[in-house]
Amino acid sequence: MKILLLGKNGQVGWELQRSLAPLGELIALDRQTVDGLCGDLADLSALRDTIARLKPDVIVNAAAYNAVDKAESEPELAMQVNALAVKMMAEQALQMDAWLIHYSTDYVFDGQGNMPWRETDIAAPLNHYGESKLAGEQAIQASGCKHLIFRTSWVFAERGQNFAKTMLRLAKDREELSVIADQIGAPTGADLIADITALALQKSLTRPELAGLYHLAASGEVSWHGYACHVLGFAKANGEELAVQTISPINAVAYPSPARRPLNSRLNTQKLRDNFSLHLPDWQSGVTRMLREVLNK
Repeated sequence: MKILLLGKNGQVGWELQRSLAPLGELIALDRQTVDGLCGDLADLSALRDTIARLKPDVIVNAAAYNAVDKAESEPELAMQVNALAVKMMAEQALQMDAWLIHYSTDYVFDGQGNMPWRETDIAAPLNHYGESKLAGEQAIQASGCKHLIFRTSWVFAERGQNFAKTMLRLAKDREELSVIADQIGAPTGADLIADITALALQKSLTRPELAGLYHLAASGEVSWHGYACHVLGFAKANGEELAVQTISPINAVAYPSPARRPLNSRLNTQKLRDNFSLHLPDWQSGVTRMLREVLNK
């Protein structure tokens, strides 16, 4: 089996290189062209030629335009990368009878209420980023190709920047931090996403009826404020010298940004757990594991 992975240097893409490697021949690309192979989703022609040349059995798209606020001023680029390139991949996958695995986001929802979102709930994005990701989902579903779409939320990894690292950095210099307390979700590790991707792909290859849209997030829920308290409490308990004395909860309206963000980012993962016989660990276990790696560096 030949697997083409796009976005190899992102948080999820980096972990996918590990989890997918045992499943077959893995060709992992980023935006740079190497040996005539291009993984740049902004260059549709070169990307199409690369897929046609490789003829993969599975395309895993871990690349995306993820600059949520910047998308408000660059909606065309966000749509090209998150929707038009994805539509082309889906068409190529259908033509080659390949599987397409793609990642989406809780930002396709408007964030109202306090119930975890189901796959069947009506999508209503609040910003251009969410609109572009929803358009990508819809293009895959309309194409008729074999696919797995995973909506996830609050992704973190030991590699690269994340909320926990930002809190640790700020807490070393400031005595007081103010953190949003009315946005609720589940911090979800890139390693967990990658491992579930590999497992779901293996099962779907023999049971194509499992194809479709799934919500993938760690168990439990927390606000950004609660997340910060967990991170800094763990760091202090493990000997980190922090200046912070107070972590104050604030509402999102007190921290305006160019793009509106959903207050309710809870995702109902029942379908994923049932169809693939999975147990999803609580968010604390993944964050704690990541923190041990970060703090021991």
